Amino acid sequence: MKKLQDLLNSISKSLVALSKQVEKISSQAGKLQPAKPAKKKAPAKKAKTSSNKNSKKAVGGKNMTVIDSVFEVIKRSRKGATIVNLKEKTGFDSRQLSNALYKLSKRGMVVTKTRGVYMKK
Repeated sequence: MKKLQDLLNSISKSLVALSKQVEKISSQAGKLQPAKPAKKKAPAKKAKTSSNKNSKKAVGGKNMTVIDSVFEVIKRSRKGATIVNLKEKTGFDSRQLSNALYKLSKRGMVVTKTRGVYMKK
């Protein structure tokens, strides 16, 4: 029992010392001036998105919905389209791709080859 109390006391002292160090570091960090953010390069041209699910997207010169454009990219790939590939080709964000892939799989138009790789059924 005595050994246990000694261990708990040493742990308590260590925690107090660590908390003092954290306070010291946080006060030093508060004094630092934030670095100027680097200029970001202009992102690649992306199709504008809206919350209207019936909106048309101009991809490849055609008026297409998000689902149509995602399916078009998947249809063109022989070994399957990865998420990264879909992001590059369509310009949509993760949420839009996730929703489109979910709807395409529910419609039976797309199957999952492996995790993150989709193929036309």
